[in-house]
Amino acid sequence: MKKNQFDTQCVHEGQLKDEQYKGAISPLYMATAYSYEETDRYPRYFNTPNQLGLAKKIAALEGAEEGLIFGSGMAAISTALLAYLHKGDHVVLQNDLYGGTTNLVVEHFNKYGIEYAFADSLAAASFEAKIQSNTKVIYVETPSNPLMKIVDLKAIAALAKKHQLISMIDNTFSSPVNQNPIAFGIDIVLHSATKYLGGHSDILAGALACSAAHMERIFSIAKSLGGNLSDISAWLLERSIKTLAIRVKQQNENALALAHFLENHTLISKVYYPGLPSHPDHALAKQQMQGFTGMMSFEVADGVDRASFEKNLTIIQPVVSLAGVESTITIPAITSHKLLSAEARAKQGITDNLVRFSVGIESLEDLKRDLDNALKNASYES
Repeated sequence: MKKNQFDTQCVHEGQLKDEQYKGAISPLYMATAYSYEETDRYPRYFNTPNQLGLAKKIAALEGAEEGLIFGSGMAAISTALLAYLHKGDHVVLQNDLYGGTTNLVVEHFNKYGIEYAFADSLAAASFEAKIQSNTKVIYVETPSNPLMKIVDLKAIAALAKKHQLISMIDNTFSSPVNQNPIAFGIDIVLHSATKYLGGHSDILAGALACSAAHMERIFSIAKSLGGNLSDISAWLLERSIKTLAIRVKQQNENALALAHFLENHTLISKVYYPGLPSHPDHALAKQQMQGFTGMMSFEVADGVDRASFEKNLTIIQPVVSLAGVESTITIPAITSHKLLSAEARAKQGITDNLVRFSVGIESLEDLKRDLDNALKNASYES
């Protein structure tokens, strides 16, 4: 039987049948207690009807054998890492990661006797240079948060297989619409489902997709750590993913146009967006991405008061999270990467003038006008 196309999978894959009333959408099962005579079903075991249906949808969208749904992106990330890293083990990580992931590693791994190293660059050779005899995992994130750097997925997957390591990727910034890492040989795909998968800034969740063999190992610790997602949130997330494809495609389109607009704006000093030909990883992004995402970052020029720029925006909202249907901005130095030291941020290239921009689905012309007015009103020369 021919597999359904991605857009159809978003709508129908994993949907539960309403056998009693024949409704068009998945029923919501709120029970936390099920008969033990028929099944070992319990919310913390990730196997309630809504949890299982959503996990099936995630697996299909990522081209994986199995999926698992968590209460947050960090729950998914920490569970996956701890499934493969124990006392005396070592992990090699990308040097510019989401701040929460970096903080997990730097602040807590030493307590558990887990060693780690950050690659000096995104080149596969840089990762290989950090591999030790006790290395078990290679961990990457592409595009990176917030500088939108691109990692060569084929090269990382090949490197992991060469050294018999597990490869993991945070695919949050791309979403399954734009990038499918398993197709390039990556073992485990992770998401903060709070972002594109949820898409409406109202659900906190995480997701993981991988082979059945890897899932068996991950589940063995997941059921003990207790990072499962509630059924009401699972139901809401399954509903949200039905519009994932059309949302993200519109965000891709808006973001590409706005990246060109900002790159040519006199009050912007630099734009970080892989869809721009000027981006150093543009050619690689074209090879492994179907779209360039709705995320970008930019630096306001020295003649612009960044705080005033934020306050002058009327459509675009300054908030902490990202990837909702509404356009938002945040300042990584004081939000997503505030847990890092000033020295660590500087090493990654995260300046105080850096603005992370999550492009929504609003009118492109309205967004251009909002940005232009806010920049001009925040200019010292205005």
